[in-house]
Amino acid sequence: TLAAIDNVIARGGWGDWAELRRAALLDRSLLDKVARVCRAHTADPYAQRHHFWLHYAEEHRSTA
Repeated sequence: TLAAIDNVIARGGWGDWAELRRAALLDRSLLDKVARVCRAHTADPYAQRHHFWLHYAEEHRSTA
């Protein structure tokens, strides 16, 4: 769910991020969901994790 993705990005550790990345590489539609979640945080300059994942999702969607 979008809430689960947001939770992994905001509160997850390295292992959680690695699992999200693996899942996104297997199912590219997850990158759309990651980008959607992260766009809600773009106005917050302190949401660095969300900014990172937004850039990751956008970069990997364009190469898919």
